Amino acid sequence: MTILRTIILAVAAILLVTLFFAIPALIKVDRYRPQIISYLQQKTGKQIEIQRLDLTFFPLSIRVDGFGIINPALFPRGYVVHVTRIDAGLDAAALLHRQVVIKSLVLENPVIHLISDPDGPWNFENPQASSSQKVFPIEPIANVQIKRGEVIASNLLPSDAPGPVLFEAHDISSELSNVNLEAIINPSSSSVDAVGTLKAGRLRFGSLQAANVDTELRLEERQIVFSNVVAQMYGGSAKGEFVFKLSGKTPSFATKAEVHGIEMAHLLAAFGNAQGMMTGKMAGDLTLVGDIEHSSHPLADMRGAGHVTVRNGEVPSLKLNANLMKLMHFNDLGPAKDAPGAFNLISTDLQLANQRIASTKIDIDGYGVDVDGSGSVSVSGSNALDYRGMAQITTKQGFFTNTFGRLSGGKLIDGKLTFPFRISGTIQNPVFAKVDDDK
Repeated sequence: MTILRTIILAVAAILLVTLFFAIPALIKVDRYRPQIISYLQQKTGKQIEIQRLDLTFFPLSIRVDGFGIINPALFPRGYVVHVTRIDAGLDAAALLHRQVVIKSLVLENPVIHLISDPDGPWNFENPQASSSQKVFPIEPIANVQIKRGEVIASNLLPSDAPGPVLFEAHDISSELSNVNLEAIINPSSSSVDAVGTLKAGRLRFGSLQAANVDTELRLEERQIVFSNVVAQMYGGSAKGEFVFKLSGKTPSFATKAEVHGIEMAHLLAAFGNAQGMMTGKMAGDLTLVGDIEHSSHPLADMRGAGHVTVRNGEVPSLKLNANLMKLMHFNDLGPAKDAPGAFNLISTDLQLANQRIASTKIDIDGYGVDVDGSGSVSVSGSNALDYRGMAQITTKQGFFTNTFGRLSGGKLIDGKLTFPFRISGTIQNPVFAKVDDDK
């Protein structure tokens, strides 16, 4: 991860400068803080803050209090990263030979703000830095720990005004091994920079939220890979993988996930205009990819596919059972009378593109009505519906009722009335209509 590059670069610089300036007076390393800050600012191209430096001997380590990297002028005021405390464990034998070997690194309370500019650069980058320059001859670090961390990511709008927060994770703890500093420092490197684990108490991506996230982590140049992700979401659980790419002017993401026991009412409450539209418990698998645009709706280009089932729920505004029966002029709605919008099971495929969710095969087991259909719904805010299907009244009716239903456009199949229909309008105000078989 490139932000880790900057932190480790800073620690390495502190150690290197301390090595050459402070060996004669090891205890008072804080007196060299101005020279270290100046050196770091020259190497990173950013304003650096360090509140205090200390060197301890048992164990041998250097402590940095109040370390901060301030955003470049192109970005809003604030920090790229601020770390309350950094502890770097040193190899004493190597230090005596004027070699910097960091055995371990502990970052306490790091707060990282990642911001992308429409023209391409991120706030942590230094465009003037040479990609081939070997700054420090430092071996891979065996262990890097992050305690109580926080990460927030956002884009700037084309006007350079701050855009919405796209991603945030809180209460982060992470442990990385074999952190390859040479690869991290060198932007042209294609190697794996570090591997490890990460836990987050709370996480949000777009409008989706998760808790108690546990994942394996792999850091590569301009790419972060989360694998074997396990999280709690909306009363249920999710597992899968997530890849976040930082290359190019437009960041992108890709994810695969399986979900179980998701409470639809809880999930839809996260999307303002979808609140209250459906209840029930969802399970399924989803694949989503997309670019993260520099706009007020950065995930509008999201695309994906999957299959989901929702059990024992209700779509109150649709009242599918009652409305379909009324199309055939049924006065006695039977099971639909007590549950006009309820269903036992919905099973459907999903294709998300151009801000519409389309389904080629929808199977709905309602109360008194079964449906096979297809169609799409807009997710751009209009909630416009465009569905067609074949409905079947599951309870056998009397002779006169069936005869009247057949005259109204239905067919009798296995003693049950079946008829085609269409739903238009919106989720809030659906419009039901019969259609002819030849249309």
